[in-house]
Amino acid sequence: MVAPLQGFTEAAWRRAHSGMFGAGQGEVEYFTPFLRVEKGCVRARDIRDYTSGRAMGVDATPQIIFKDAAEWSLLVKTLVDAGGERIDMNLGCPFPPQVKRGRGAGMLRRVEELKAVAELMDSMEQVQWSVKMRLGVDMADEALALAEVINQMRLRHVTVHPRTAGQQYSGTLHTDALSELASALRHPVVFNGDITTPEQIDAVMARGFAGVMVGRGLLSRPSLYSEWRSGTEMPAEERVDAYFTMLAAMLRHFRTSLCGDSQIISKIRPYCEYAPAEAERKIIKQLRKATSLMAYDRILAAYDDRVRN
Repeated sequence: MVAPLQGFTEAAWRRAHSGMFGAGQGEVEYFTPFLRVEKGCVRARDIRDYTSGRAMGVDATPQIIFKDAAEWSLLVKTLVDAGGERIDMNLGCPFPPQVKRGRGAGMLRRVEELKAVAELMDSMEQVQWSVKMRLGVDMADEALALAEVINQMRLRHVTVHPRTAGQQYSGTLHTDALSELASALRHPVVFNGDITTPEQIDAVMARGFAGVMVGRGLLSRPSLYSEWRSGTEMPAEERVDAYFTMLAAMLRHFRTSLCGDSQIISKIRPYCEYAPAEAERKIIKQLRKATSLMAYDRILAAYDDRVRN
């Protein structure tokens, strides 16, 4: 599974990745960055990302983030009206402003609201549900108190990132706490967190997890799942080439969907932060500093010429 990452795994990335490494495999499931309510309405750009991805021929499971049953209901109705049949619920976003408002990992402390959501889910038999969560907000055993509520939900799977919200994306993975939570849950558990190599996927699956969900690892190594499926690792230069091919594909897409150099560059530049370690640092530095599309074209063309020749 491909994790939902705000600002990264949007429709353009999903299309580029599916075209190179996901099309026809039937084993890769994409998740959209979370949809949320803003000023009483579902954000239009969130819906647009979901529907445009489907229009491109790349299906994805939309993820929602909510603070109560009212927001949940609005988001779900909007997605069902848009043709959504699968919905993932975010109980793990560690971004402090969201957590403080009770969304994401903040929902782990709103047991009564989760119980209300569980009851509403029973009336929507046409939807397939899943959950993505953290182990807690500050303590790694907080989610255990929710196991009974989550077990009452009709879920395809529960994806767990074995950190607390307070840890953000660094620090120790609490594997013991994860094992305890997995034992308490009756649903299939999917592992998420710090997976960057095929060997790590093998190690996770050997521990009995139902699957893996990777986010940042796929940004820098988009071929990761393809390598794991084939049982053969790509040479480093081919992995780097795949990264730059993805970058060029997204740049072409943004040129058709956005206006002006600054807007397009603001969308493409963050991906440079996840360049493979094997990529030439000089090229990545040039891309990070580039201020015009002409510069991007020149840098990528120079790289392409060097690789092909």
